[in-house]
Formats: sequence, C-alpha cells, structure tokens
Amino acid sequence: MSVDFTVEAQVRADMGKGASRRLRHQGLVPGIVYGASKDPQSIALDHNKVIQHIEHEAFFSHILDLSVDGKSEKVVVKDMQRHPSKRAVLHMDFLRVSAKEAIRMNVPLHFTGEEIAPGIKTGGGIVSHLVTDVEISCLPSDLPEYIEIDMSSMNVGDSLHLSDIQLPKGVELVELSHGEEHDTAIANIHLPRAAVEEEEVVTAEEAGAESEPESEGGE
Repeated sequence: MSVDFTVEAQVRADMGKGASRRLRHQGLVPGIVYGASKDPQSIALDHNKVIQHIEHEAFFSHILDLSVDGKSEKVVVKDMQRHPSKRAVLHMDFLRVSAKEAIRMNVPLHFTGEEIAPGIKTGGGIVSHLVTDVEISCLPSDLPEYIEIDMSSMNVGDSLHLSDIQLPKGVELVELSHGEEHDTAIANIHLPRAAVEEEEVVTAEEAGAESEPESEGGE
C-alpha cells in the first residue's frame, strides 16, 4: 500500500559544525535541500519524527512533501548520515524534483516465490540475494516504491540478472545503460556448501574406484 510522507522542517541560519552540534542537542537534525535550479537551503528537522519516517522502507524511494516553514515542495532523500553506534540521524540531504525531469534513485528489490521454487522446495537448494536494491532512472510520477522479483520457477543452478527484471513502465536501470557487461547477477539458487562437498567426495571416490587396475591371478 502506498504511503504519503510529509516532512516538517524549518529554515536554519547558523552554519558550521558547532551550529550543527547545537541543533542535535536540541533534538533537531541539520539538513539541506537543493536542486530544481533553486538555491540550496539549510534546514532543521525534528529528530523524533525523522526516526519515525525512516522506519518505513518506502521513505527512501518515495516522493516526499517537504514543508519548510509552511512552504511545501516535492523532494526525495538523496543522502542520510547516521551515527555509527547510536540510533541517531546526524544529517539529511533532500533533492527537489521536477515533474518533467527524470531522477535517479535507488529502490529496493522484493524477492517473492522462493518458498515454492522447485530448486528450494524439492531440490534442496538455498537462495542467495546478491543485490538488494538497484539504481533506476524515471520521471517522479513513475517512481516505484520497490521492484518485485519472482523466483517461483527457479531450479538449482539458476541465476537471475539485471536484464531479467520486469521493470514498471517508464523505468530504466542505470547500470544496464553502461553496456551488456554490466548485466550482473542479482540472485541465484544453489546447493548448500556441505551438500556440494559431499557430492565432490562421492564423485572422487567413484572416479578412484574406476581407475584401480584389476588384480591379476597367478598360478
């Protein structure tokens, strides 16, 4: 289900590390909004509300309503700096979007159908997700919250690549625009390591048995 996000902010005038530190002590997150041929604007956001927003995966792949001192504009999150050990956001960057200009965004991949894939259900395989999100290019109105990847028909040894992704209308993969050599794998189904090693041992034993010379009988 689609979620609408409204982010409240206020203009900030003080700059520098000291000013940012003071804002954080006040429970605010320093940030900046830029783009759309307008001057960058320094802002501050309520930290508790930011924490609530970022609990939603869609917050990072969604067109947001940013209200700065009551004036609203459409933006997306372009960068967020977190504290390395605390549950805290240190800084946020927002990019203004124009309805007529394509934007580049990273959106998550949602893998489905794994539990009924033949390679897992009957083949004893396990799945590896090699990529969890992809960079796309599209108009803001075409921005998906996520892209679904169907794995229900995969067998052991099968792999999915970027070119296998069924993209929504108006959406392109940035990586594939660089050439076929960038068509990287995003997921595969393979046997567990223990099963592979056991199979290799059995194969080696069988090969050894076949290569042993027959004993010659003497009189």
